[in-house]
Amino acid sequence: MHLIRFIKSVNHEMKLVVWPTARENRRDTTIVISLTLFFVLFFALFDWLIQSFMKLFV
Repeated sequence: MHLIRFIKSVNHEMKLVVWPTARENRRDTTIVISLTLFFVLFFALFDWLIQSFMKLFV
């Protein structure tokens, strides 16, 4: 009995979900990829600077 009530509840909630449009998906995906590339480059540069700084003292 609890399983049937749970499935009905899930079905009801899924009907209330507002799914993003294709344009919103493209925008959000572009933002995520851009930020990922930015942070990859930022941390790579930061790591390279720390390594260069450490080589001066070792």
